[in-house]
Amino acid sequence: MGQRKRARELALKCLYAYESTGQEVDAVCESLLVGADLGEDSTEYANRLFRKVAEMLPELDAHIERFSQNWRLERIAMVDKNILRIAICELTCFPDIPARVAINEGVELAKKYSSRESSRFVNGLLDAVNKHLEKEPLPKK
Repeated sequence: MGQRKRARELALKCLYAYESTGQEVDAVCESLLVGADLGEDSTEYANRLFRKVAEMLPELDAHIERFSQNWRLERIAMVDKNILRIAICELTCFPDIPARVAINEGVELAKKYSSRESSRFVNGLLDAVNKHLEKEPLPKK
């Protein structure tokens, strides 16, 4: 498995812990990132990605709510919501990650950690967000 894929999985675990326990970002990083079985670059990417998602939760959730037809944010499973947050964060804040890679990685995370239906939902929502961003790009953060 590629190191970036593993870094995304680690960021997903951090986000899940962050949301489910209410711990501070630094505490989650201390418990899950320190000693991670990844290379230094991949651990740093997981750290950057997790922190950026945590910082941008309201903006990322606004994208999810806007494009999740007939689904309120609180009805979306926590793992699916965090997968969407990661991919949308990569689409909006990581210009070195091609959109198709961010979308595909989100779908693969959903297949591995959620259900088949979730992977289709994630794919459709991310595709809609990406099409919107292609028409109206956000300034990169």
